[in-house]
Amino acid sequence: MGLAFFQWCEGTFIGETVRTSVWLFPVIEAIHLLGLSLLGGAVLILDLRLVGVMLGSEPIAELARSTRRWVVAGVTTMILTGVPLFLSEAVKCYYNPSFWVKMATLPVAVGFTIAVRRWIAKRPPAATSPQTRLAGATSMLLWFTVAAAGRWIGFSS
Repeated sequence: MGLAFFQWCEGTFIGETVRTSVWLFPVIEAIHLLGLSLLGGAVLILDLRLVGVMLGSEPIAELARSTRRWVVAGVTTMILTGVPLFLSEAVKCYYNPSFWVKMATLPVAVGFTIAVRRWIAKRPPAATSPQTRLAGATSMLLWFTVAAAGRWIGFSS
């Protein structure tokens, strides 16, 4: 994707509206962070169970099912708010390495989360294993990278 595309994105109606509004960007960002909290909390609960740190008596598959709607709500909220945030400063994002780290890691984290949850659904209920520990630790690392890179976008020029 070239710079011209990012300039076009920034020039869209949504990009200009969010960028020129005094209050729109901070409100959208606050909702974006709420989505991060929903997603992060739901993912972290399952990941901590997978690595064997907490909720050891809870069946992993049941925990995955019960947190699914929160994962979906978090991802949906983050996409719906992330797009206008991006459009409002697309050119800045183009030059920001943290943006590219986030964009490279985000689909990997989402795909990994989906794959792990499908894998869990097919497994018989069992105690924590080396495979579940690895899956939980990998998931936490991926989502931490997405969150840290996203947060760092605002602090880098």
